[in-house]
Amino acid sequence: LEIYDVDGQPQIEVKATAGNNMLGGDDFDETVIEWLLAEFKKSTGIDLSGDSQAMTRLKEAAEKAKIELSGTQQTQISLPFITMRDGNPEHLDMSLARSTFEQLTAGLVEKTMAPTRQAIKDAGLKASAIDKIILVGGSTRIPAVQEAIEKETGKSPYKGINPDEAVALGAALQAGIIAGDQGVSDVLLLDVTPLTLGIETLGGVTTTMIERNTTIPTRRSETFSTATDNQPAVEIHVLQGEREFAKDNVTLGQFHLVGLPPAPRGMPQIEVTFDIDANGIVNVSAKDLGTGKEQSIQIESQTSLSEDEIKAKIAEAEEFAEADKSRKAKVELRNTADQIVYQTRRTLDEAGDKLADDDTSGVRAHLDELEAMVQDDEGRPKDVEDLDEASIQAKVGEIEQAMHGISAKLYEAAAAEAATEGGEEDGAINVEDDVVDADFEVVDED
Repeated sequence: LEIYDVDGQPQIEVKATAGNNMLGGDDFDETVIEWLLAEFKKSTGIDLSGDSQAMTRLKEAAEKAKIELSGTQQTQISLPFITMRDGNPEHLDMSLARSTFEQLTAGLVEKTMAPTRQAIKDAGLKASAIDKIILVGGSTRIPAVQEAIEKETGKSPYKGINPDEAVALGAALQAGIIAGDQGVSDVLLLDVTPLTLGIETLGGVTTTMIERNTTIPTRRSETFSTATDNQPAVEIHVLQGEREFAKDNVTLGQFHLVGLPPAPRGMPQIEVTFDIDANGIVNVSAKDLGTGKEQSIQIESQTSLSEDEIKAKIAEAEEFAEADKSRKAKVELRNTADQIVYQTRRTLDEAGDKLADDDTSGVRAHLDELEAMVQDDEGRPKDVEDLDEASIQAKVGEIEQAMHGISAKLYEAAAAEAATEGGEEDGAINVEDDVVDADFEVVDED
């Protein structure tokens, strides 16, 4: 299912795409087949499911019945000589009403509405904003499907295009655009990204750069930094998927930006840019804004995943959304605690003799305790499942409270130092003024 923005101009913009490629006309056929098998076994005691020839005939009959029920209230299914028992032929002759068919397939019809709702949501629209609904595929002829669409959107589907030919017409149009056919040379189809694109950041988190269903071409830049002191290089791990962590997403490519000059962590400014052209080719670059050094990678195809796999990835992300969100919150808490330990120690070290040991000993003890909460004995980050969130948050609060008093003392020391330097400058100016005054001589005009 796709939502397009067509404003009368040659430009056609895809606003959102969704679907369930595990659902189709065959599923409706299978439901009818299961009903036929059950009814035949009930009346004759014979199970036809193991008879390959009988199953082939049942499939053909089920599809025919489905098609006929789109135009009539009841259909007759007659399959003479469907099997043999004790040397005698058995015949299948049943009547299937549309009402029974709709009861059997109600779950399948509801499944077609899930991607409809998802696409409307992804497009940032309300159902009432949709102007026209075009049916694609033979199974959209089923009255129950059309009724469900009308109920969901409030609009009756447009029936001016043969659903069986809609895909072929669209493919022919796109082929004409690619071939430069004069009749469609001014038509432009703006596609969207099928899945979210991002990079891996501290803690194995996927940081989003371009959201799923973003219209292409598009470009976005964001600035990142280093995670350790004197880090000589950074790795850019390009990912695709809807999960919160890199390990659960698809790797599109990796590259390194090397030659970073020694600097405290957090100081280098690394600008990462994602640029997707109209053909879906992704260019990812990383540039050190301090030195101008740059590295990049080009990804010809955003994904090697099939349509089925893309839909599965989206469904998987929805299934694990809450668990991923909870785990990500713990990773971010661990990262925050680590940053507080690093930055606070640096502040205390830079203060030097401006602070007495009595002023800093308590804070340093708190920092040691917080560090032990987020790192193991070898200094490696603890697994997020081993973190005590409440204790970490409480310790962070204690450190922040203690630093308020230290910050006040550092401010007072800086103010006193500035006042002393200001007094010395004033004294130098006064001396200079005295000299000038002494040398200055007023001469009488007489």
